[in-house]
Amino acid sequence: MNNDRDLGSGNRLALVTGASRGLGAALAEALAARGYHVLAVARTVGGLEELDDRIRAAGGTATLAPMDASDAAAMQQLAEAVAGRWGGLDLWAHTAIHAAPLSPAPHIDGKDWAKSLLVNVEIVRGLIALLEPLLRARNGTAMFFDDSRAGQKFFGAYGATKAAQIALARSWQAETVRTGPRVLIAEPRPMPTAVRARFFPGEDRAALTPCKDEAARILAAL
Repeated sequence: MNNDRDLGSGNRLALVTGASRGLGAALAEALAARGYHVLAVARTVGGLEELDDRIRAAGGTATLAPMDASDAAAMQQLAEAVAGRWGGLDLWAHTAIHAAPLSPAPHIDGKDWAKSLLVNVEIVRGLIALLEPLLRARNGTAMFFDDSRAGQKFFGAYGATKAAQIALARSWQAETVRTGPRVLIAEPRPMPTAVRARFFPGEDRAALTPCKDEAARILAAL
């Protein structure tokens, strides 16, 4: 982790996984503007550095964690670092996703299917196990983001694994009603993200909701 500044005694800590672009970056900026110290996780170093520049320019603070969430050892180290340095988490927003190419179900590539299961399901299972104690320590909140593509034609790999992710989140949500942490599941409006561009390359992106606006709407639930 690098480019960090001390977490003020009155500040809250937010972890954003998949923070380098799209909704993740917009949420990170919006959270920093609301007084959170943002722990930004993503593989893209350049995207994280640009995010940090924007957060700093607006007067916020962030710690960059350029790492791959599929690396279980790295995520374990991250959780231990959060516990040791900050003692817990106030918020975890998970936006990391693998968008496999559109394909008829009989022709889904095996490697794409395996990566979709890893990124969209297995990583989330592992992070829930690692982060639940940190969220409980601060009576925190976990946020997931639904997508209604499940069952649509050609969305087999993405739709099935995204639906599995949300089913896991809903189970965790039901299990923690009394004990915490709070689990929120939002369904963002269509945004001009890189993931959507892969699915709908010819659509009018000007007609989509800006990520910044969606981040503000979603965070209003907090």
